[in-house]
Order: sequence, then C-alpha cells, then structure tokens
Amino acid sequence: MEAEQIKKVVLAGAGTMGTSMSQIFAEKGYTTILYNHRAPKLEQARRMIALNQQSLVESGDLTPEESENVKKRIVLTTDDACFKDCDIVVESIVENMDIKHEFWEKISGLVRDDTILATNTSGLSITEIAKAVKKPERFCGMHWFNPPHLVPLVEVIKGNRTDDKTAQAVLALAKTIGKKPVLVKKDAKGFIGNRLQLAVLREALYIVQSGIADAKDVDDAIKYGIGFRYACIGPLETTDLGGIDIFYHVAEYLVSDLCNSKEVPPLLKEKFEKGEYGVKSGKGFYDYSDGKGEKAIRERDEKFIRLYHTFYKK
Repeated sequence: MEAEQIKKVVLAGAGTMGTSMSQIFAEKGYTTILYNHRAPKLEQARRMIALNQQSLVESGDLTPEESENVKKRIVLTTDDACFKDCDIVVESIVENMDIKHEFWEKISGLVRDDTILATNTSGLSITEIAKAVKKPERFCGMHWFNPPHLVPLVEVIKGNRTDDKTAQAVLALAKTIGKKPVLVKKDAKGFIGNRLQLAVLREALYIVQSGIADAKDVDDAIKYGIGFRYACIGPLETTDLGGIDIFYHVAEYLVSDLCNSKEVPPLLKEKFEKGEYGVKSGKGFYDYSDGKGEKAIRERDEKFIRLYHTFYKK
C-alpha cells in the first residue's frame, strides 16, 4: 500500500486522540471511520467533534461549509465490518499491552492483507505489540502528540519486523495531512519526543528539589530561553550554530553535575502519592482551583494556536 492509494482511514478508539485525529483526516478529504466498541463513547466523541468544529469556524480556520463537510466525512461506528475494506487502521486504545494484543489479534485478521496497521502508543514497544499482528511487516507506530490538531509532530516508529515500505508510506501520509513526521529507526522506549521530554523533566525536578530555583523560574527559563530557541531550531542545530567547541567545554564541567538518577524523581513521586496530578486534580506544581485550571488550558491553547499559525499553518 502506497500513501497515495490510501482513501479510507479507520481510527480505532474514540478518546481525545482518536476523535481529534479523525477530524484531521476528514478535513483533508479522506473517508474517515471513527470506531469504538462502546456506543456511549462515540456519543461523547460526536459532541467533542461538534465543539471542536465550532471553535475552528469561530477562529476562521474553517468556513461553516468546510466544517460541515468534515463532520459528514466522519462515520462513527461500533461495527467491526468497517475494518474489512479500509486502507489503514490507526489504533488509539488504552495503553495496556494485553488489551492491545487482543485488539490487534482480532483486527489484523479482519483487514485486507495490504492494509497498513499503526498504533498511536506513547511509548510501548512496537515490536512487542506486533507479536499479536498477522503480517507484522505492515505494522508500525504512528505516535501523535496532544492536542493533535495543533502539535505538528508525528513519530513513525519501526518495530523489528516493520517493512521499510510501510514506514515510508506512513511518513508520506503524515506529510499529506500537514504533519511534520520523524522516523524512529529503532524501537526504543519512549521513542524520541518522550525520551527528550523526560530527560529535561528529570533535570528540572532536580533543580527544584535541590533548591537551585523555584518551579516558576525553571519554567520561565525554558519558555523564554531554551524553549524559545527550540521552537525554531533543535538542540543539535543549536550546538552547530553556537559552536561545538563551546558546548564541548561546557560539557566538560557540567555533565558530571547533572542528575543521572535511574529512579522516578522524588519530587514527581511525592506529588503523585499526594494525588496532586495537576489540572485534573486542581493542584500540581501550581494551584488550579476555582477555575484556574480551565483558564490555564485556554491560555495554553491560545499560545499553541498563535505558534502554529506563525510557523506551520500553510
């Protein structure tokens, strides 16, 4: 299956990710099926689609007519028959290996032999998931980042048995729908994005735990310094532009002073054990009570939209 042959897409799992992804494919003209084994979840997805489309119309990203066409292209179903004639399945079900094995053992037997199969796991082994897949050479990871309609990155991950043609087709498909895909050549835990994210988070937590700086100042240092750069150029480009010799000499005295713990950071563990989960619980490193959580989400999305329009909107 080549990317240009893909016409019908099934998104399996009608949670936040699958629902948002379905709108992207529908907007680009694909026949789009949003599948879930439970009907109530599809009703939630239908409401989310309506709200998201309303926001896109209000922001001017879509005309009312374009938005209606998007909604018409999305078919919501609990019927397994949708898998029988699709060109690609992108799965976004619960992050549980046993459940994913059960799903793929069943679904890979329903689809055509040339149907591409992909999982939107955040970090589970593609090779391990593929053990339940019939014809695993057509199976790969396709990891989107939340919110998928605004974050351009998609990681395409090869398992040990993924065929190069499969990976290239999924890369090409991601480009066709306006994403910025990267190829993960080796099935490593966390792929690229989450490995980098956790490395930065570990050091950020260490700085706070050690009393070097408060949480807000750590966040500000990222937002107004490193993050400002990294929105435009990556860490290796930054090194080239700043001078490899400079970074080498800094590394000589700084690397040995960085956190290199192999355990969950103590401050993260402490917050977790207290049930301080962030916005969802009303408290994390910041206070989100009395509507402050909703405000934080709105402000985040507004910033993401401005950034998206500045750099990525075609």
